[in-house]
Amino acid sequence: MTEQDDDFATLFEASLQAKRFDEGQTIAGTVIAIGAEVAFIDVGGKGEATIDIEELIDDEGALEVEVGDRIEAMVVSTSGGLKLSRKLARGAASMRQLADAFHAGLPVEGKVERAVKGGYEVRIAGQRAFCPISQIDIIRTTDPTVHIGKTYAFNIIEYKEGGKNVVVSRRKQLEHEQRATAAAMRKSIVPGAVITGRVVSVPDFGAFVDLGGGIQGLLHVSEMSWTRVGSPSEVVAVGDEITVRVLRVDEATEKISLGLKQLQDDPWTTAAAKFPVGQVRTGRVTRLADFGAFLELEPGFTGLLPFAESGIDRGTDMRKALPIGSEVEVAILEVDPEARRIRLSRKAVAEQREKAELRDYATRQDAEPSASMGSIADKLRDALGRK
Repeated sequence: MTEQDDDFATLFEASLQAKRFDEGQTIAGTVIAIGAEVAFIDVGGKGEATIDIEELIDDEGALEVEVGDRIEAMVVSTSGGLKLSRKLARGAASMRQLADAFHAGLPVEGKVERAVKGGYEVRIAGQRAFCPISQIDIIRTTDPTVHIGKTYAFNIIEYKEGGKNVVVSRRKQLEHEQRATAAAMRKSIVPGAVITGRVVSVPDFGAFVDLGGGIQGLLHVSEMSWTRVGSPSEVVAVGDEITVRVLRVDEATEKISLGLKQLQDDPWTTAAAKFPVGQVRTGRVTRLADFGAFLELEPGFTGLLPFAESGIDRGTDMRKALPIGSEVEVAILEVDPEARRIRLSRKAVAEQREKAELRDYATRQDAEPSASMGSIADKLRDALGRK
């Protein structure tokens, strides 16, 4: 075998060993030799890798390792042999490492320094990079300042002019992490589960919540609070972290329904004691329907005043008789906590008043004859006394 054949066999063996590992994988190995520019690392079996010496020196230029030491490093290339980087695993520290990270598709650590037109300026390995606003997060960023000063993992999506023009994306890294965790996350999303997620959008009918791994559920406005919510934005905003309960999971459509009020005390458990039958209360008209009016008695408690109990003549315009926002005195007819229903009556109030007036009248009538007889007796005594 010639020297050339030997070199070829060595390179071929190295390429086979390199294929055992993936770019971006963190592995451990033992330092077996230290040269002028690279160190050789035994990574197990017949595997051998190289790492630049600059990766192994401290800020003062002193070598941090010696032969026999174990180190951990990240695989940055498997082409023509295994190449490692220890600093990439902790954040790129040089332009050369940035180039390696770009070609290998590896994440690098960067700090968001300030907002600029169309995005953010990010400091990576002492170099400036640009992150478009659409690439800073998975959800739409409404307040640009929330990311300033934060340190994130970024992917380099453009590397031009020898590193003078670098464009990065945090969104790409987040999406990669989502795909990695989606399958495991979906197994934990079952009815009854309590999960903390992040609000990603707030349409008129509710809020979509990211539960992790890119999986979203709908928190309908009716499930936000026991009290009536006019707009979802009164309760949540994009970016909020909230804890919700999983109500339903549709396996066919993969739709997930969430609830927020289910984690709050249910006020209806005390409804029967709070609103005893026969009690007269004042309610505020909140909504009108063909069959009656809905009155809010207290926050969280709305009762129905049926048309038949309203005391309004047939053909009368309810919008004029019971305008929205007006206050009406009603009596409690029925309370059903399980159905969350309260029936009200305005006629019953009038009937109670009529009965009360009759009782008062009867009491007065009973008292008047006694007073009358007393008056006659007094007059007789006066008359007899005068005789």
